[in-house]
Amino acid sequence: MNPQEQYRQLPSVDELASSLANLEERFPRRLIVSECRRALEAARALIRSGGQAPAALALEVTKALEALARPSLVPVLNATGVILHTNLGRAPLPATVMPPRYSNLEYDVASGRRGRRDTHTGVLLERLLGRPAIAVNNGAAAVYLALHELAADGEVIVSRGELIEIGDGFRIPEIMVRSGARLVEVGATNRTRIEDYRQAITPATRLILRVHPSNFRMEGFSGKPALDELAVLAREAGVPLYEDLGSGCLLPMREHGIDEPTVADSLRAGVNLVSFSGDKLLGGPQAGILAGDAGLVARLRRNPMFRALRLDKLVIASLESTLRHWLFEEWHAIPALRMVQLSPAEIRRRAESLVRAWGRPGVEVVDGESLAGGGSTPEQTLATALIAVDGDAAAFERRLRAGTPPVIARVADGRLLLDLRTVDPSEEPSLLEALRQLPEAKP
Repeated sequence: MNPQEQYRQLPSVDELASSLANLEERFPRRLIVSECRRALEAARALIRSGGQAPAALALEVTKALEALARPSLVPVLNATGVILHTNLGRAPLPATVMPPRYSNLEYDVASGRRGRRDTHTGVLLERLLGRPAIAVNNGAAAVYLALHELAADGEVIVSRGELIEIGDGFRIPEIMVRSGARLVEVGATNRTRIEDYRQAITPATRLILRVHPSNFRMEGFSGKPALDELAVLAREAGVPLYEDLGSGCLLPMREHGIDEPTVADSLRAGVNLVSFSGDKLLGGPQAGILAGDAGLVARLRRNPMFRALRLDKLVIASLESTLRHWLFEEWHAIPALRMVQLSPAEIRRRAESLVRAWGRPGVEVVDGESLAGGGSTPEQTLATALIAVDGDAAAFERRLRAGTPPVIARVADGRLLLDLRTVDPSEEPSLLEALRQLPEAKP
């Protein structure tokens, strides 16, 4: 059929919408008409490109309406073993009571006057860190706010080896430019000395910036000054030392296989201001936390951009809950921390139990490795036990991902791999049901 004949056979918008009148009990007519128009435009574009228009346009519109009615953000089962999986929302959130209606977000109930929204998390952060602190909507926002307030129209000294790129292509130098600060690079890519910083200080210097490379690791002939050396230099120069820690580890985790500096380590070394993420090793929602000298934190809070970057009430509720668990040492209530602390033996017991319940041939439990993930602890792994499934691994992975709920697994060496470190025990029945839907291996 030539294009002109195809065009003539397309119904009008009204004709197509009238054929779907039975859907008006579920969808507004305005939306039905809009989707009919969209489907017809897509059909004409297909004809223009040399293709064939769909034979059942009404069915296409119905599918589109059904898709709009389904939530886009849905729970998934993370069986990858990557604890802070960036594409799956990083840290799994602790249970949080979300105020369903009104709340005292910016209202002081005791005085009956306007309050401040950062009070809900600020008190907990100060107890945890021993310094005043504020929170904004993510780690990049924290860096931007610090540079905008402390170094706009001035110079910031940073090592060339720390000009990192973070998630989704954002680069530290680009954030600095947007903040109004002027970047002064010192040292070499792999090696920076304290004298490099000293020689770069001028009357225009406003800040010395240290960026912890939490998403990569430099090995071999490399080096940089210790934090306490930089702190002494910053005091001599009369400028603040600011460290972007990234992952924000609050407690030493070396015994669990994670070797990251803690926020307390940085503050004790003399860092004046430190920032870190809320949804990495803290185990909470997406947020950027800034803590340090009272005068600097007060300046950040007064900066007009603080309002533009402030947290929403739902994030505040989740962050408050996470911080309270930290304060009262309720490690079990923070899913990410609980996953980090799981022993390989415990994971193996759970994996073997699930394999027995599944009863499928060609499945075994093997030693493997989990990852912290989320731009944290590069090349640092945690010993684990993996469920390894023989067969068409790529097809199995697609089948699991298409289920309800979707199961996200790994494929390596031609086998489907599942790591129960990142699967909560309460999710195991759903995982087992999804696995039982996989087709049997061909003899």
